[in-house]
Amino acid sequence: MCKNREEDTICDYGIEIIEGQKGRFYCMNIIGQVEGHSVLPSDSKTTKYEHLLPLLVKIQEDKNIDGLLIILNTMGGDVEAGLAISEMIAGMTKPTVSLVIGGGHSIGIPLAVSAEYSFITPTATMMVHPVRITGMLISSPQTFNMLEKMQKRVNQFIVGHSSITEDRLTNIMMNTDALSNDVGTILSGEEAVRCGLINRVGGISDAIQQLYTLCEERKNK
Repeated sequence: MCKNREEDTICDYGIEIIEGQKGRFYCMNIIGQVEGHSVLPSDSKTTKYEHLLPLLVKIQEDKNIDGLLIILNTMGGDVEAGLAISEMIAGMTKPTVSLVIGGGHSIGIPLAVSAEYSFITPTATMMVHPVRITGMLISSPQTFNMLEKMQKRVNQFIVGHSSITEDRLTNIMMNTDALSNDVGTILSGEEAVRCGLINRVGGISDAIQQLYTLCEERKNK
């Protein structure tokens, strides 16, 4: 049980202000499944977009916060919610660094590349696959057109915030040989860097050092 307001924030949202030697930054965790407009079962670990969006506004406007560190271990989730969080991070003027640990799958990829600089640990993986939906599907041209447009939005964001080309991303996403029961590819940390999705393989110390470097560069401008 959390005992005070600060602990409530950490317990509920996985967020904490870090007083580092070279600056003060927010550490934000995106874990489990990114929850959208529908509430997921209580036994599922989730990240709720309605919690993160106002906090990102606070981080952007708080003069006492120098930067943002995003730690991801997510299976993916709601496309619109994930893109909303990604757009907020990408639009910030504060330095931002992301670190993928465990997994940064599906919509976790836009979340990872939305930061100014991205890291992935050697043992982490990223699953790249086309947009999927669950529930009733009306088999009509309009439905497939909607899915195509949604996929295009995701691809454009990833290409616009990383070094991967659109052709390379499409080839990885539509691979039929890498997954046993799905279309797509699971990339290791080094593979994610080689294809241009992530900037560097590294750990928490690398991510924090890079954030300090970006903060110092921003102060000197």
